[in-house]
Amino acid sequence: MAPDQVRASHLLVKHRDSRRPSSWKEAQVTRSREEAESMIAEFHRQLTSGQADFAELARKESHCSSARAGGDLGLFPRGAMQRPFEDAAFALPVGGLSGPVFTDSGVHLILRTA
Repeated sequence: MAPDQVRASHLLVKHRDSRRPSSWKEAQVTRSREEAESMIAEFHRQLTSGQADFAELARKESHCSSARAGGDLGLFPRGAMQRPFEDAAFALPVGGLSGPVFTDSGVHLILRTA
């Protein structure tokens, strides 16, 4: 049986076509979607090679306000997040790290924590 809710952390990189192309990191985001995807790919490489810790990397690099909490979004049920994000988070095993996930907000890496 699928869980009713999951807990996940994420690292978001916005691009100029994001629904809100600004963040605590950048007043105006000008990078392309491809540049954002390239950044996410590099972060994924750092995480999977053990060169980086997810929470530390999210605190430094994520464009989401959850960066303050190391990317932690807490528990959330189905229907609370954009569909591609939700689908990826619910499909991951606990401890699993996604590849790039594309939403209207930008490009994410998702770490399922519960």
